[in-house]
Amino acid sequence: MAFNLKNRSQLTLRDCRHQVSYVFISDAGNNMGDSLLIGGAKMDMDVGLCAPKACWPVQEIQDQAQAVASETGARIMITEDIDAAVKGVDFVYTDVWVSMGEAKEKWAERIKLLTPYQVNAELMAKIGNPRVRFMHCLPAFHNTETSVGADILAEFGLDAMEVTEEVFESSASIVFDQAENRLHTIKAVLVATLGA
Repeated sequence: MAFNLKNRSQLTLRDCRHQVSYVFISDAGNNMGDSLLIGGAKMDMDVGLCAPKACWPVQEIQDQAQAVASETGARIMITEDIDAAVKGVDFVYTDVWVSMGEAKEKWAERIKLLTPYQVNAELMAKIGNPRVRFMHCLPAFHNTETSVGADILAEFGLDAMEVTEEVFESSASIVFDQAENRLHTIKAVLVATLGA
């Protein structure tokens, strides 16, 4: 699954720019963070991961990405500093703070840890790039219209988690273009594996 997510994300990134810089702001130690870090390094991109240290990739993944970057010329930044991470980037990417199948007890822990890293209008304004685009691999908890969103509001008082409705529905958002590219990636994997 990480292979698929990485490739569809890289396809969406390449659709929009020639020289690419992006930051992934979320639990950067999950499969998405790992895939975006190594995939971006392989494609000679400027890759940023921004999260609390407790949510950084394991050292082995960081070392692997740095080794690849030294061969390709990619630049990698892993930081807790939101302002430094987002300055001038072309893309801001986030993901859910709690992955499918994780225990409900993780919610409170992750919300406390990651709320300062929410992608919202204030964060987008810090970027300083009027052409910045927002990405998310979906599903997103950007409002209270789902049962999960309603539960989060009731239990934690948040009307959004990793991204606000304002950013998710903005003209900067390319989440549905990204989802479309996922379809093409899946078809390519099926063709390759089924020998069609």
